[in-house]
Amino acid sequence: MIVKVSKVTVLTQAISRREAIKTLAKSAVALTVSLAAVKSEASGGGRRWAMYFDVSKCYGCMACVVACASENNVPIGSFRTWIERHVMGDGVIVFVPKQCNHCDNAPCVMPCPTGATFKTKDGLVLMNDDLCIGCGACIQACPYGARYFNPIKGVVDKCTFCNHRIYNGLLPACVEACPTGARVFGDINDPESVISKILAKTPTQRLKLETGAEPMIFYRDLPEVANR
Repeated sequence: MIVKVSKVTVLTQAISRREAIKTLAKSAVALTVSLAAVKSEASGGGRRWAMYFDVSKCYGCMACVVACASENNVPIGSFRTWIERHVMGDGVIVFVPKQCNHCDNAPCVMPCPTGATFKTKDGLVLMNDDLCIGCGACIQACPYGARYFNPIKGVVDKCTFCNHRIYNGLLPACVEACPTGARVFGDINDPESVISKILAKTPTQRLKLETGAEPMIFYRDLPEVANR
């Protein structure tokens, strides 16, 4: 049996197919945009500050510690960053920089009863001095020992990644002062940043991942003895 199909019918079907293709294309674009928006929102919609320490380049000169103290008026006897000295089994001495890890899931935020400890959209964990009552709950909650009570200000204090500098196009004081380039700072959401390129090709370690804190300081050649 021969079925005759009119030109009008063929034209109508062709138009319908084109409309269907357009609809599918629009849906695909909408889905792509939606997924990109979710990814952007999850990453803070922009930057994600982080730091990288190459332990093999650190020789314990303390330039970073001095620069940090000078830049941030850290009281004598307190530290926003410090250097640990470890003697390996073969007698080799290894120096390991430590400080606040500006964690993605910062354990210090939730215990704060006043909201003085907070996390910014680009990943910095900071303090609001006006809200801090000095109770020390955040000090106890931090698994890295990175917080201290500032007796001059009467509040809890910590590393801020020198937020007053980085938003003005400068590096954190400790990074700028390091003579060997052991410290690298930048935006890991930017694939063209120096830190992103290093992390893309360098095996790294992070401290105390078992806590679920998701620290944003990455180490190269971190000795196991320092992971505590």
